[in-house]
Amino acid sequence: MQRPLKDQLFNLDKVTMIATRLRQAKASFRPEDFIDEVMDRLGDLELKQRITWISEVLERHLPDDYRPAVGALLRSLPAPCDPALSDGDFGDFIYAPYSEFVARRGCTDTDLAYSLDALKQITTRFSAEDAIRTFINAYPDHTMNTLIEWTRDKHYHVRRLCSEGTRPRLPWSRRLSVPASAAIPILDNLFDDRTRFVTRSVANHLNDIAKSDPDLVVETLHRWRTTGRQEPREMNYIIRHATRTLVKTGHRDTLGLLGIDPDRRVTVTDLTIPPTVHLGAALDISITVHAAETSEAIIDYAVHFAGPPGRPGGRKVYKLRRLTVPAGHSVTLAKTHPLRAGMSTRTIHAGEHAIEVLVNGTPRAKRSFQVIQP
Repeated sequence: MQRPLKDQLFNLDKVTMIATRLRQAKASFRPEDFIDEVMDRLGDLELKQRITWISEVLERHLPDDYRPAVGALLRSLPAPCDPALSDGDFGDFIYAPYSEFVARRGCTDTDLAYSLDALKQITTRFSAEDAIRTFINAYPDHTMNTLIEWTRDKHYHVRRLCSEGTRPRLPWSRRLSVPASAAIPILDNLFDDRTRFVTRSVANHLNDIAKSDPDLVVETLHRWRTTGRQEPREMNYIIRHATRTLVKTGHRDTLGLLGIDPDRRVTVTDLTIPPTVHLGAALDISITVHAAETSEAIIDYAVHFAGPPGRPGGRKVYKLRRLTVPAGHSVTLAKTHPLRAGMSTRTIHAGEHAIEVLVNGTPRAKRSFQVIQP
């Protein structure tokens, strides 16, 4: 049985590794005492709590003076992630407490520039995307101007931090006090990046903005595409990935951006699912669409989930396919959707569920089915 993610990322071996490196960087550091204190509580904590806990223990085992303490952390770091890679080498989660330490202790007038430089170094070993948000909220102008400068850094982890750290809805992270539009100058410098690790973050960032300001997202993507600065294939990837939420809602200007006429009528002539499926099995879905005239269409489907007893369930939209439906023809699509018990992202409950077909974000057909215990 696979260990929980929190135990894979934060465990005795990892804690011993950083303790050993810190002892090499700071002669007065006592690795055994540090390891004992960290491990005394680590097993009782969830993932993010472990990051905070290790940073708190670091405070008690490093010098009281902030800069000497951070100096020891920086000297203990391994070599940066390979800057020549074209996609994500995420680094090692065990260094997340280092950036948390900087955010806890160094977000002050006196240490602002020193702390930001420390985060720049740490982020090339593991992303400081959460910690940088403390500085954005406390010193928005200085920090955002610094991130604009970093968008041209030679290391792709630094460039990605500029986008990822300023996302309005970054998962598991503190909220930002600056408006979503404040990061557009940063994204303007990053959308033409040649590293997918960076452009994926840019697209995710725009998808965050789309939930509060769809028009800004569409306008920005139109503007970027007309510059010709990004390769067409990668520009198309950014547009598709950045507009995935807007497509699911049938946003008309977004459909136009994607080359789809929202007024073309594509109908669902058949939606076939079994009436029952066992929990832990998979649901076979068959969808047939028809068009009177040749039409481009994005076909998605939503699952309406049963909730636990006495509570409502949820709804989640899943991507299926973009296709061309020839005039007067029908196209049938098939999909197998897993309903595994104990999924990490959602608990599947027995009871009435439903499948809903979306054509260009508009609901077109819906069928119910029962999930039953095997």
